[in-house]
Amino acid sequence: MVGQKKRGEAQPAPSESELLLFGGPLRYDMGWNRHSDAFLELSFRAMVTRLPSLLASSFRLAWKADPRAARVVLAAEVTRGAAQAVSLLAVNSVLGRVMAGGTVEDRLRGAVPALVTVAAVMLLAALLRALSTYATGRLEPKVERVATELYLERAAAVELSAIEDDAFHKLLDTAQYGAASARRMISIATQVVNALISLIAAAGVLTVLHPALLPLLVMMTLPSAWSALTIARRRYESFHAWVQHARAGRLIGQLLTEPAAAPEIRVHGVGPFLLRHFHSMSETAEVEQARLARLAARTGLIAAAWTGLATVATYATLGGLLLAGAMALSVAGTAVIAIRTGSASLDTLVLEVNSLHEEALFVGDLQRLYVEAAERAIPVGGTALPDDPGEIRFENVTFSYPGESTRPALDDVTLSVPLGKIVALVGENGSGKTTLVKLLAGLYAPESGRILWDGVDAAGADRHQLAERIAMVAQDFKRWPFTARVNVAVGRASAPLTDERLVSSVAEAGAEDVVADLPRGLDTLLARGFSGGHELSGGQWQRLGIARAAYRRGRILIVDEPTAALDARAELEVFEKIRALAGTGQTVILITHRLASVRHADLVHVLDQGRLAESGTPDELLATGGIYAELYSLQADQFTAKVPAKVPLKETG
Repeated sequence: MVGQKKRGEAQPAPSESELLLFGGPLRYDMGWNRHSDAFLELSFRAMVTRLPSLLASSFRLAWKADPRAARVVLAAEVTRGAAQAVSLLAVNSVLGRVMAGGTVEDRLRGAVPALVTVAAVMLLAALLRALSTYATGRLEPKVERVATELYLERAAAVELSAIEDDAFHKLLDTAQYGAASARRMISIATQVVNALISLIAAAGVLTVLHPALLPLLVMMTLPSAWSALTIARRRYESFHAWVQHARAGRLIGQLLTEPAAAPEIRVHGVGPFLLRHFHSMSETAEVEQARLARLAARTGLIAAAWTGLATVATYATLGGLLLAGAMALSVAGTAVIAIRTGSASLDTLVLEVNSLHEEALFVGDLQRLYVEAAERAIPVGGTALPDDPGEIRFENVTFSYPGESTRPALDDVTLSVPLGKIVALVGENGSGKTTLVKLLAGLYAPESGRILWDGVDAAGADRHQLAERIAMVAQDFKRWPFTARVNVAVGRASAPLTDERLVSSVAEAGAEDVVADLPRGLDTLLARGFSGGHELSGGQWQRLGIARAAYRRGRILIVDEPTAALDARAELEVFEKIRALAGTGQTVILITHRLASVRHADLVHVLDQGRLAESGTPDELLATGGIYAELYSLQADQFTAKVPAKVPLKETG
């Protein structure tokens, strides 16, 4: 971490687990953080200077969540602070009456009005505290919900490239704590307001009693302010540097209980391996926590010594004023109470302002996410696509995944996709097939070249309109942990959920038997980890995935290895369904390794290492003897090769 390196503090060496499992140390250099210098080098004066903006930020969050509750909290805390001042003045009056001349009875009788005032103020303060607690309790969950919804809304609206970007994902990691911090800021802000007004009341009383007492009161509290700010700054800096390490540790723990990993963990005995590395990662994190604790103890000890000296000086000054006759005994008693009240209020104020500042740092991360997510959001609006385009054309399209291979995933590809036809994309693994359809669906933008819908460049087209026309069954499509009904209907979540549309979509995918075998039909929960949950086989999931695409009713259906988990009979049925969809005018873009399955395609594009190698109908490509013909022959030979005859075993004996 940059901040720690400046202080010459040694960093824990990366553990063996970090190097083996994740390929290197999981520490972020704080240099990435654009606001680290602004926040981490704050002085106490700068923190106090920021207090009005912090309070305003808290009030804006509260007002957005529940304006009525926000008004109640503010009014209650301001009134409580004012009541504190009245209480101190009443106590001073009581002491003055008790220590005045006359009989005890007369002195007590004279103090009764002030005592009644103190009692009334205490009762009012209790009622206001209860009112503030109730309103704050209403506000806090609402503030967290509003902040979380904004976080999720912005995160869901960014480009796919942003989600896959390490730096942006780091911001997602840290910003997720901002919603909880926004919630905590509400209660902290109320305590700050109350402590601030109480401090003003105590300071006002002390100033009236003797001007020398106020600076000494401040000196008593400055050490704790310095201590709290220093410790908080270290904690925040450490959190940012170690957030990826913490996520990796949680990942290892989750793998031990993840249903998908459970069979291999038990058959291959992976459990002890993961536990050993979880222990190693935890120990590395514990070294950092011990370092923070050691520094916090040292800082606290220095602050305590400073506070002790300031306290001695304060009470020595008070004693000197009494001995010199510059202060009456009753006034001195009031001063002692005011000093203790003011000191407690100032201590509370410093600690809570520091906490408010610390939470504001995380809310700042959340607000920075809002800004960056807006900058990287999927554009709204754009050029309208043709209502009934004849083709989608790739012109000299090049695309590379950031930080990956030096070879582009697509390299100067020019091809056409005639709409209303079956177009197959074939090629060996890594040839660029899946990348090409992701660009067609608008998930990525080309580095160079154009993707034209009858002459309209997709780069400037209305992305929402483009997405509306696409239905996709990806090779690794999401298996949602919801009911079967939702797993189909999520294909067009914005459409009214109707049984007619569900049933027809299931039928189009040939998934009637899958649904019929479920305990509760479409209402069966497809998540074994929950009560009543049920698990599907790979082939059953694949049929539901195709039903989801059918439910979407997109004009262009992209299917990536749609029969990878199906047996031969089921594979034949699925391709018959796909051909039927094309017969209705829907465009089907098919990615598959099984070349016999594309014999009914209208057009085949063969990709090789990111380049277009050949195009044509299946018959044309077989006749030319190129890559397609070679791969077709290799697959055909697997089914036509003769099985060697069994050699009879020799008799022994």
